Amino acid sequence: MKITTDLLRQFKHDFDGNPVNHAVKNAMSKVGLNKSSIDNNLTRRHSFVFSHETKKGDITNQQSSGRCWMFAALNTARVDTMKKLNVKTFEFSQNYTLFWDKLEKSNYFLESIIETADEPLNSRLVQHLLLDPIQDGGQWDMFSGLLEKYGAVPKSVMPETYHSSNTRELNQLLTAKLREFAAKLRDSHKAGKSSKELSEQKETFLSFVYGLLTKTLGEVPQVFSYEYRDEDNQFHRLTDITPQEFFKHYVSWDLDERISLINAPTEDKPYGKAYTVKYLGTVKEGKAITYVNAPIEVLKEAAIASIKDGEPVWFGCDVGKMLEREAGIMDDKAYDYEATLGETVELTKAQRLDYGESLLTHAMVFVGVDLDDQGNPIKWKVENSWGDKNGDKGIYSMSDKWFDEYNYQVAVKRQYIDEEWLKALDQPVVELEPWDPMGSLALVK
Repeated sequence: MKITTDLLRQFKHDFDGNPVNHAVKNAMSKVGLNKSSIDNNLTRRHSFVFSHETKKGDITNQQSSGRCWMFAALNTARVDTMKKLNVKTFEFSQNYTLFWDKLEKSNYFLESIIETADEPLNSRLVQHLLLDPIQDGGQWDMFSGLLEKYGAVPKSVMPETYHSSNTRELNQLLTAKLREFAAKLRDSHKAGKSSKELSEQKETFLSFVYGLLTKTLGEVPQVFSYEYRDEDNQFHRLTDITPQEFFKHYVSWDLDERISLINAPTEDKPYGKAYTVKYLGTVKEGKAITYVNAPIEVLKEAAIASIKDGEPVWFGCDVGKMLEREAGIMDDKAYDYEATLGETVELTKAQRLDYGESLLTHAMVFVGVDLDDQGNPIKWKVENSWGDKNGDKGIYSMSDKWFDEYNYQVAVKRQYIDEEWLKALDQPVVELEPWDPMGSLALVK
């Protein structure tokens, strides 16, 4: 059946028959869809007061880059550093970790191109690899691998540059070069070059990448000194320390003890199993991305236990859904589309994943939770990395129902997870295809 003149006439008749439609049309033409639909009681439900809170530093700003996962991880780690240094706030260099992420991702991509050299160029796998090889985004285990290998440094040791805060031009050029390198590697393989020769060719490509990153992001420190004053105004100087030593002594995390839990309530991913995603990673020789799929209540219980213990929680979510950005509120009832449009979007969480309507897009940090008298969560305190202009000076509030619907991942210490779910890590890990929605990367800015 096609759209006919009679059908269009019926559509117009139906629209004109409801005077509310014209009032909504006028409002939306002036202020837009969301502002016309915002629930007037939204701010009343979010007082930005929470019963349990962790220590946190000053609000950070990822600028025009997709480094949210780095900011969230480093903002989680810095709480331990602040305690050890006895300082009110602290910030790690996100430029330092960006440098190594770009270099390691380049190597991971080129290694994957070599591994798939016998695949047809138009295969879904090769085209997936070529789609976006050097994007800013990532997941918890990808960053864990960077910390394990390269450590971390204070922000003053490797400060921001134009291209660390504005990554688009760098990503465009680097993507073009990596695709060029991929073509050359595949051509060399077709010409009968050996694995050793392909590896040597790859190393020359990586040398170019290293030079480009040094020119745009700056030289990475191998040894550095750091001066600071503590909360008692006492001066301190750390000298001749490596990034790995700084992370070991002033964060002191056992990265193997930090477990990633996901909530993917789809039929193809039974709860109680561990999953990984093929061809997804940063450090090629590092630990593979691994997460345990569990009911959303398990993620909440682990996050609450961590917060009660003073430990902030890294998490990944679909931040663009039902977000009132200016107010800094994530609430499943933020917009009353039923009132303005006549109906809302009626998809379950599983359906949103299956039909491409939702996936993990952004990483932030839980730094508090508001519990009722029975210990049930009402709302969550969120530290974002979009600066201090929105929300409560950069702090956001998330309703518990929003957590249910749009939160997908938390990373917490093993001790906060019930043993029932940890058993999954002793079983064979299920491999997901590279294009699975749980392979999406946090990169919203």
